[in-house]
Amino acid sequence: MSQLTTHILDTTKGKPAPGVTVILYQGGNDEWTEITRGITNADGRIPNLLKKDVLLQQGIYQVRFETKDYFDKEGRATFYPYVEIVFEITGSDHYHIPLLLSPFGYSTYRGS
Repeated sequence: MSQLTTHILDTTKGKPAPGVTVILYQGGNDEWTEITRGITNADGRIPNLLKKDVLLQQGIYQVRFETKDYFDKEGRATFYPYVEIVFEITGSDHYHIPLLLSPFGYSTYRGS
């Protein structure tokens, strides 16, 4: 498993959100550099966003979830075309960033 993982639960359906593009950036203050990207699997997860041996440097990161594409494929309108979550890496721990998503709201937390 990579140091950084994520998953998306579509809370309206009570099911995972497959096929969502997720982009990881490093930076801050409106200057972001793309590190990698992936697409959620059938279980709404990206277990290998980074290779196993890659450790992120300490610093500020952002994950961007391309939610509009997901809702368009579902035939549902959404208020949020994307969701950006900014967080700080402070060590070599595992970081899990889940997204609880609906067309008109979202929530996140630091998972395990």
